[in-house]
Amino acid sequence: MHIVIMGCGRVGSALAQTLEQQGHTVAVIDQDPTAFRRLGPGFGGRRVTGVGFDQDTLREAGIEEAGAFAAVSSGDNSNIISARVAREMFGVENVAARIYDPRRAEVYQRLGIPTVATVRWTADQMLRRLLPSGAEPLWRDPTGGVQLAEVHASTKWVGHKISRLQDETGVRVAFLTRLGEAILPTSQTVLQEGDLVHVMMRASDVDKVEAAFASGPEEEGGH
Repeated sequence: MHIVIMGCGRVGSALAQTLEQQGHTVAVIDQDPTAFRRLGPGFGGRRVTGVGFDQDTLREAGIEEAGAFAAVSSGDNSNIISARVAREMFGVENVAARIYDPRRAEVYQRLGIPTVATVRWTADQMLRRLLPSGAEPLWRDPTGGVQLAEVHASTKWVGHKISRLQDETGVRVAFLTRLGEAILPTSQTVLQEGDLVHVMMRASDVDKVEAAFASGPEEEGGH
C-alpha cells in the first residue's frame, strides 16, 4: 500500500520508518525541509516540502494512489483539514488525524474522521496506572453507546477462564496485555496474575462491570 503522512515530527518519522519496514511505500509531507532529517539516511520514500492540505502537494506525495493518509503535524486545524481533503477530494479510504484538543477530537470522530487525541490518550494511559478503575475509555463508537476500556480485574479472577469472566460480567474481552504483549484470548484462556483486561461494553454498564470485576467470581457449588 502507498501511505502519505503529513508531519515529520517524532510520531510522523517513526510511523514512516515502521510502515516502510513493513513493505509499504511512504511519502512524508512537512513544511520544514530540515524535519526530514528525522527519517534517517536509510529512508527510501518521498520527502515532499509543503502543507498537507494543498492539493498539488498531496498529488506530489502520491495521494491519488494512496490507500491511507495520516495527519500527525503539530496543528489540529491543519491535521483535520488535511484529513478531510484526503478523504473527500481524493477518496482515500483509511484516514486518521492526530488532535491535541480532546473536545475537538470527539466532534471530528462523529463527523467520520478517525482521530487520535494525543493528550487524552497519554493522560488516560497514566490514569489507568494510577487509578485502576473509573478511567476514561480507550475508544468509543461514534454514538457513544459502546466503548473499549481497560478494566481492573481483582486477583480473585486469576485462574478462571475468560468465558466465565464474560458470562458473569456481561462484557466481551477484546484482548489481554500479558507481560507487555497483547494477546487475543479464546473462551478457554485462563486469566493470569498481572494480566491487563481490555473489554468491550455498553457505556451505561461501566459501574456495574467495574463492580463485578472488583468483586470476583460468583460463589457457585461444584466449582
